[in-house]
Amino acid sequence: MPSVMTAQYGDKRRMAETGGRVLAGNAVERLPSGGVNGVPTERVADAARGLRAWLARHRQLLLDVAAVAIAAFDVWFWFAPDAKVYNYALSVVAVAALVFRRRFPFLVVLLTVPGFLAGMAQLAAMIALGTLARRKLLSTQTYVAAGLVWFSRFFLWPPEEFLALDWKTHVHDAIYGCIVAGMPIAIGLLAHAREQLSARIAELAESRERERMLHAHAVRADERARLAREMHDVVSHQVSLIAMQAGALRMAAADPNAQQVAGTIRMLSTRTLDELRQLVSVLRTTSGDDSPQPRIEDLPQLLASSGLPAALTVLGEVDDLPAPISGAVYRTVQEALTNVRKHAGGAATAVRIDADADELHVEIRNDPPLAPHECATLPSGGHGLVGLRERAALLDGTFEAGPCDDGGFRVAVTFPLTRKID
Repeated sequence: MPSVMTAQYGDKRRMAETGGRVLAGNAVERLPSGGVNGVPTERVADAARGLRAWLARHRQLLLDVAAVAIAAFDVWFWFAPDAKVYNYALSVVAVAALVFRRRFPFLVVLLTVPGFLAGMAQLAAMIALGTLARRKLLSTQTYVAAGLVWFSRFFLWPPEEFLALDWKTHVHDAIYGCIVAGMPIAIGLLAHAREQLSARIAELAESRERERMLHAHAVRADERARLAREMHDVVSHQVSLIAMQAGALRMAAADPNAQQVAGTIRMLSTRTLDELRQLVSVLRTTSGDDSPQPRIEDLPQLLASSGLPAALTVLGEVDDLPAPISGAVYRTVQEALTNVRKHAGGAATAVRIDADADELHVEIRNDPPLAPHECATLPSGGHGLVGLRERAALLDGTFEAGPCDDGGFRVAVTFPLTRKID
């Protein structure tokens, strides 16, 4: 089936085209150059967007210039050789007053009425009346201004010429005056209604976007809760088996060291299950009542149950720390001890917490492993230190981690403090 371009211009014309789109049946075919008159389409689109943006930024200024220009052209068009000087003066004042029509709409109408009544500034008075109607709607000022504009069109200056007209002309002028005064008001009210409608449409679009985002967040939260529950089911099953095996090993082992290790494994497994259940309960709750989170006060118990030769030193007052900072310190120490068990073979570890009036310093330093080649390789996702850095950043803190000169490893974090004043 021949294309539209082929049917209209022939095959040679179609092949001679250098850009744009060609309709071929139901398909849309883009020609190689993708340009308009030799100019790339991307540049044309960018120029069009730039022009629209410039017009949007200077819209009011352009409208004011256009209003003054139209009113000035109206005065020039009705130029009368026999007009008096005051006729031109009042007309010029009416045109110049349009510059202030947005700020003083009623005053501008009063300034344009003499130029309409005794001059040639009819469009200036109509533009000023339309601006007043858009700003004030059907207020008292609008009615007064409409009456003045109507009278300026109905009454003919000088008065002797008005009195010389017959009654039919007066009726005609009265009707035409209603049109001259009513049309700007109608246009002003229409512009105001359009502006309000545009604002309502913009609010509706924003509300729809917020609703879409809230729906996406709700779906994401449901998916995370589902994944957390599945993780809880899988991990709890495996850790429960570890705890059961550790309990059986503790009962069957004759070596006291083996019994102690088995007891430590069972205790850590039980604590892991408890913390996992707390996290899942936080994800499931909808009332905002979160479960209690660990604090600095729980660090001695954490170190005692870690199975590591760890020492804790606390300097300063840490009882009145904010809950997020206290919980972050606990999680930092917990992750550091986990890394020591994974990568340092249970080396000696020192935990130091120093709190002053403005900052809280936490440092976890471990010695080099006694037998690095004997350290068991445990599964690791590599996200522990990254998570600690992100947690510190959320609390406006700083995080440092790296090896020491003696072969050990150091983790340090600093949190700014804002203590409660009773």
